[in-house]
Amino acid sequence: MSAETADRARAGELRFRDALRGLPRGVWIVSLGNLILQAGSFLPVFIVLYVTQRGHSAGAAGLVLGASGLGRVLGNVIGGYLTDTIGRRWAILLSVMVTSGLTASVPFLGPLPAIIAVVGLIGLVSQIYRPAMAAVLIDSVTSAQQRLAAFGVLRFAQNIGSTLGGVLGGVLASISYAGLFLVEAATLLLFGVIVAVLLRDAPQPRSDFGTAETRADPAVGYRQVLTDRTLVRFLLMTVFSMFAYIQTAVGLPLHVDDVGLSARDFGLLMGLNGLLVVLLELPITSVISRYRPEYVLAVANLLTCGGLALSGFTAGMSLLAATVVIWTFGEMAYSSIVQAHLANLTPPGMVGRYQGLYGAAYALGTGAGPVIGAAVYAIAPCVLWTLVGVLGLVCAQLSLRLRGPDAVADEPVSRPGDAPPGRTT
Repeated sequence: MSAETADRARAGELRFRDALRGLPRGVWIVSLGNLILQAGSFLPVFIVLYVTQRGHSAGAAGLVLGASGLGRVLGNVIGGYLTDTIGRRWAILLSVMVTSGLTASVPFLGPLPAIIAVVGLIGLVSQIYRPAMAAVLIDSVTSAQQRLAAFGVLRFAQNIGSTLGGVLGGVLASISYAGLFLVEAATLLLFGVIVAVLLRDAPQPRSDFGTAETRADPAVGYRQVLTDRTLVRFLLMTVFSMFAYIQTAVGLPLHVDDVGLSARDFGLLMGLNGLLVVLLELPITSVISRYRPEYVLAVANLLTCGGLALSGFTAGMSLLAATVVIWTFGEMAYSSIVQAHLANLTPPGMVGRYQGLYGAAYALGTGAGPVIGAAVYAIAPCVLWTLVGVLGLVCAQLSLRLRGPDAVADEPVSRPGDAPPGRTT
């Protein structure tokens, strides 16, 4: 490494540290609230066990999961619209308060259709806050470096909360499922109180390009938003990458069992993943802040999908652990930058809708991945792992085309409401 390159790297690291130290109050409020929320989020994990314990079949549990997954996709889309129209704070409050009441009702539901309907509605309403939360972070900062730092802190809080939630949920489920869901409802209320008391919608900041952000035009719908071809590429990249990543919970455990390892061994592999994420994701965010985000996303997708594809052709704990390290580094790099880069690509006044579509694409990929992945694995495991590897190449290619408006002068990003630009090669 040359002296000039080393100086530039040190300068980038110092800027990231300064950005962390200078994060405004709203970022810390939202991150603390998200930690609490994730620590008390049990229903998505334990609903299948609850439904089967009530005497329903595995097929019935699948219907409940399907309703929840469909609700999650729609909830992000609706949440994006509400974020841009009624405001970030009110969208969050609407989401958590209604979700709290619905979650508290789950233990008292009788017929299976009622459970399916309520859990599907929970899936929808519970996602409304996600684009609003992302918008709060984007509103609170004024530079790309701060934006990356803000999402890094949010992710760190989420990882800590999810780790605590897994332990706490297991303890509560062993005591009472009714208590489990009531604790989740209380956690949602606590998050709502934090938002109501401490959070206010920030004035729209000036962008990095010196122009003031404008309020969303309610007349601009998702059809106009989707004329932005850069956004469409971003959404396709998200669906494909999440389809591949979710095989960590579908194809990977099936492969671990097929090669003669135990559930305990799979737990150790996932524990390695969790440990690396908690310890290294924030430092990795500092490192990747020095590079162009589209390059980071391309490399991250190659590492994630390539590592997972290798795991499908690997046996033995040592080699599987090595592949876990590979795809975990890809996961950390991807998660650290993906929403922040989407904010770089977002036109004024459209933050909620762009983040909502990202959430819907995320939910679609993670929802379709288990169904399709399990079906393909049952036919031919090697086909699934080859597909994951190919998706990594496709996602890397899509990532390289996710350039912000400052990247090239001759390829402007189309704006919602504009006439669709001519087809490019």
